[in-house]
Amino acid sequence: MLRRNALVILILSAVVAHLPCSYAQESKSGSLTTQDYIDIQQLYARYNYAIDAGDVEAYVALFVPEGSFNKFVGHDGLRTFMKNRAAGNRRHWNTNLVITPTPEGAKGAVYLMFVDVGSKPPAITGAGKYEDTLIKTSEGWRFSKRMSLPEGPALAPTPGATPRP
Repeated sequence: MLRRNALVILILSAVVAHLPCSYAQESKSGSLTTQDYIDIQQLYARYNYAIDAGDVEAYVALFVPEGSFNKFVGHDGLRTFMKNRAAGNRRHWNTNLVITPTPEGAKGAVYLMFVDVGSKPPAITGAGKYEDTLIKTSEGWRFSKRMSLPEGPALAPTPGATPRP
């Protein structure tokens, strides 16, 4: 009898100990799972790769159909933005991503640096931050609203930097 009671207590202890872990993985209104955080980080990375490569359709796919970037609204507006961008050797570098759950999805904020990798040595050509509204769709996390906010004075060309051929 004592042995059976000990076994029941052990099993119940294991079940109770597992409950907080299971609960933490569930997505509730205003909360995010670990997978949500990972997926949002991947959304930010895909954004940088798409815009730097000039991949119009990959870029547009990162937004909900009515999504916006600054004054460009909807997928057609986002295509216009991408098609009018100057091609070049600029890379987007993001850091210090902060993701905040909201009842509708999430807010995101990240610092931004532009690096000209076509100059020797590569040079920082601008800085700012993005402030974002994110929504989880059946295709995954997408930008609903993305605002680019420049920061600091305009940067002069780096002394001694020479364009690469």
